[in-house]
Amino acid sequence: MANITLVDDDENIVASVSLALESHGHTVTAYHDGASGLEALETTPPDLAILDVKMPRMDGMEVLRRLRQTSSLPVIMLTSKDEEIDEILGFNLGADDYIHKPFSQRLLIERVKALLRRAGVEGLDPIDPAAAEAGKAIKRGKLSMDPARHESTWDGKPVKLTVTEFLLLQALAQRPGFVKSRDNLMDAAYDDQVYVDDRTIDSHVKRMRKKFRMVDPEFDAIETLYGVGYRYRES
Repeated sequence: MANITLVDDDENIVASVSLALESHGHTVTAYHDGASGLEALETTPPDLAILDVKMPRMDGMEVLRRLRQTSSLPVIMLTSKDEEIDEILGFNLGADDYIHKPFSQRLLIERVKALLRRAGVEGLDPIDPAAAEAGKAIKRGKLSMDPARHESTWDGKPVKLTVTEFLLLQALAQRPGFVKSRDNLMDAAYDDQVYVDDRTIDSHVKRMRKKFRMVDPEFDAIETLYGVGYRYRES
C-alpha cells in the first residue's frame, strides 16, 4: 500500500514495527542510524518516514531539519523522551506527527494510516462531498494551491509545505475572512484519534509564515486573532 522508511537504532523496535507495517501491506525499508537514513530518504524518497529522535551518527531532529530543506514527505517522529520541548522542537522543524515510546503497534498503525490518508497516498472516496471540496484547486490573490499535486505557490513562486501545513493553509484559504479556531484547524489537519494541543497548531502556522516570507518578505495573508484563532486575509 505504501513505501515506508523506518530509521531507528533499536533492532527490537525495527523488527516489531516492520512486522506490524508489513502485515498491513506496506513495504518497509529500515536503517539503523541517522546518516544512512537521511541519504536513503534523499535518494529514494518513500511515501512516509518514521524517525527515531535519539540515534548514532545523526539524531532524528537533524535528519528532519536537513530533510525539510528539500522534501515535504510525511514524517512521524518516535521518542523515548517524555519532554514537551522535544515535541515542540519536532513540530517546529516540520514533523507531521509524534509518538512517544513505549507505544502500541495498533496506535502506530492508526497514525500511519491517518497520515497516509491526509497525504493522499491511499486516496479518498470521490463521492464524499468533503473530499471533493478538499480536492479543488484554490486561487486567492497571490496564493495558488493544487491539492491533487500537493503544490502551493505565492505570486508564481513555489512554497514547499508539509502535509500538515498544506491542510491547515487549505482550511484557512477555502473561506477567506472567516475565523478558524485552533479546534477547527485541528479537525481539518488531524484525524479524530490524533490529539494535539494549541501550541502545535501555532508552531505549524509560524513555520508556514516563515516559508512564505522567504519568497515575499511582506507576506501577511494569515492573520492571528488572539484568543480566537486564525483567518486568511481577504484580497
